[in-house]
Amino acid sequence: MPIYEYRCGSCGSEKEHLQRLSDAPIAVCPACGSHTYIKLISAAGFQLKGSGWYATDFKNAAKPKPDKAAAANSETVAAPAAVKEASPACATE
Repeated sequence: MPIYEYRCGSCGSEKEHLQRLSDAPIAVCPACGSHTYIKLISAAGFQLKGSGWYATDFKNAAKPKPDKAAAANSETVAAPAAVKEASPACATE
């Protein structure tokens, strides 16, 4: 059964109620008895449990380790040659 949040427009009281989907919304504020008790829209909270979900099966999967040969090749790559600074094409005097 879902939990619904309600707020009273008169007294500002907020309360959560456990209701069936088929139950009618609560119309009367339990704190002050006003008829301005409305259901709020709120985010649903749930947790994925068991196998077959990203959070349990793939999130912390071990990353493949790099080859020793590939690591050695990346260390021996030469750095690019320094770029000469370009001089102005024409200088006006």
